[in-house]
Amino acid sequence: MAKNKIVRRTSVKQSVAANERRRLNEIERKTQQDFPPAEQQPATTGIGAQIRRARKAQGLSWNAVAKLAGIPNSNTVRDIEYGADAKLSSVEAVAHVLGLKLEAVEA
Repeated sequence: MAKNKIVRRTSVKQSVAANERRRLNEIERKTQQDFPPAEQQPATTGIGAQIRRARKAQGLSWNAVAKLAGIPNSNTVRDIEYGADAKLSSVEAVAHVLGLKLEAVEA
């Protein structure tokens, strides 16, 4: 019974007083200064860059490519373009939708 009371109390949303909101905003601002978020840049070479060029040439958004490729999350397309880890099946589906072909070549 006590556990239910705790859960109920934590799930109640309370408004934050203006001075508390300012204090929290100041903490967030200082934290961002000390630990700035990493800026991601699209890949300039490789598969990610080729996929980005093909997508832009066709005037498609990440969301449109994801839908056409049957990928539920459009962030996957962004991740591929930015060189982040992605499933090979996702990369292959995106490439296929954009009219590209993946090939294994000797290094």
